[in-house]
Amino acid sequence: MIPNIKNILYTTGLGSGTPYVFRYALSLAQKYDAKIHIIHGHEQMPSAAQNMADLYVAKEKLAEIFEQSLLDAEKKIIDRLKLLCAKETSSDPQGLERVASVTIAKLPPKQAILEEAEKRNIDLIVMGSHRHSVLADAMLGTTTLKVLHRSTIPVMVVRIPENYQEEGF
Repeated sequence: MIPNIKNILYTTGLGSGTPYVFRYALSLAQKYDAKIHIIHGHEQMPSAAQNMADLYVAKEKLAEIFEQSLLDAEKKIIDRLKLLCAKETSSDPQGLERVASVTIAKLPPKQAILEEAEKRNIDLIVMGSHRHSVLADAMLGTTTLKVLHRSTIPVMVVRIPENYQEEGF
């Protein structure tokens, strides 16, 4: 049976390999005439940092500052992703139409990816991975490994070359 890929979930932490991995998602979207859904997940402030902030700023003011900071950060993330999409799809007549959604989730990345995949009826998850030491993977785990182990749909892991850097990103 040949896979029928109509919805691709491209995941990004906005690292240096973001354009490199996005090109794989775009190539698949072009080949299968599929839609790309982009997800970026980020966790809330760690509790240790929250406790430290509570010592110096009134709770009401802190909540206001934190909420405004999140809104500012989300706007910057969305602007950066829109710029990436515009640049990478410029040679494709249907380019920007292929990007169906951009979601910034206030969840741990693994949870955001898996929930978005289910919500949007995703056929394939495309995500990047850097080389990690065995010890780092064993102690901390990576988002990629967590998604690979928990996903019920295919996951394409794009290996980002070591020391990969790209101008303008």
